[in-house]
Amino acid sequence: MAAAAPKDDLRARFARLIATSGPISIAHYIAESNARYYASRDPLGVTGDFTTAPEISQMFGEMVGVWLADIWQRAGGPAPVAYVELGPGRGTLARDALRVMERFGLVPQVHLVEGSPALRAVQAMLVPQAQWHDDLSTLPDDLPLLVVANEFLDALPVRQLVRTAHGWRERMVGWDGERLLPVAGDRPMDAAIPPELADLADGAIVETSPAAATVTGEIARRLAAQGGAALLIDYGHAQPRIGSTLQAVRAHAGVDPFAHPGEADLTAHVDFAALVAIVGQFGSHWLGTVTQGAWLQAMGIEQRAQALAARFPSQAEAVAAALQRLVAPDAMGDLFKVMGLAAPPWPDGAGFA
Repeated sequence: MAAAAPKDDLRARFARLIATSGPISIAHYIAESNARYYASRDPLGVTGDFTTAPEISQMFGEMVGVWLADIWQRAGGPAPVAYVELGPGRGTLARDALRVMERFGLVPQVHLVEGSPALRAVQAMLVPQAQWHDDLSTLPDDLPLLVVANEFLDALPVRQLVRTAHGWRERMVGWDGERLLPVAGDRPMDAAIPPELADLADGAIVETSPAAATVTGEIARRLAAQGGAALLIDYGHAQPRIGSTLQAVRAHAGVDPFAHPGEADLTAHVDFAALVAIVGQFGSHWLGTVTQGAWLQAMGIEQRAQALAARFPSQAEAVAAALQRLVAPDAMGDLFKVMGLAAPPWPDGAGFA
């Protein structure tokens, strides 16, 4: 006899929904799981599930602040201007970037796009001057925007199509009586596959993120209309690729993405190549996509590390370790990418040569 699903968790809700209406899409599963996950906790740090670059070292946020101040100055220093961060975590990146920007005479309005009450409370302690938004729709529309999205796009839902013996189908989430698992849907999806991918072998998976495309398009549209620049920083690929990148992290370890809905962080690699075309469609300028390690080095993070180590000799070893974690190819340096956007009249951004 199949084991019954627990009655008090999201897994049980999914099981009941699937039993009633059939398998749900991967995108539905990710969206509802991550909404529950982020609304209920601070997931960052040693006691959480993962650590982001701003929490590794102040140097990361400082380099972001240098980049924003530089491009703002070369654009003529328009004022007023707004700093906008999507998914700002604990507010650490915003605090560090704003501190550096102020040294260059840039003191922007601060707008944080954050839906989690738990994280808003933490952010308010580090960035008390901030205004909060549930999404991009309520951001100011009458001044230039300096936008930062660090590890934001990777948490948005993805859609997956899988090649089967009967053609292309949407990859769904089913329930076998004991566990949630990926299954192929029953509706033909061949028309949704680009011709160059139509003849891939059985089992091949094509992954897209309409949600990431929508967010990137809205950022590009606003930059074109209002002026400004943006940095999108995330792990992902700069060239198209095939296969599922869906993964889950819990207590700093990888787990089955379908085992703990609402209790683990679900993410997928960002397809930066797909986002480039979106930027142009909405009238903004793509500055480039480079690895995080190369970008941070171009921004002067090694010199900043040397200065910190000289100022705080007792922390020199920790500073060196943080630097390596951020820039080394076998750490975050190559896996993470930095994509720059700007309004057409604005100059090119540093670090994207």
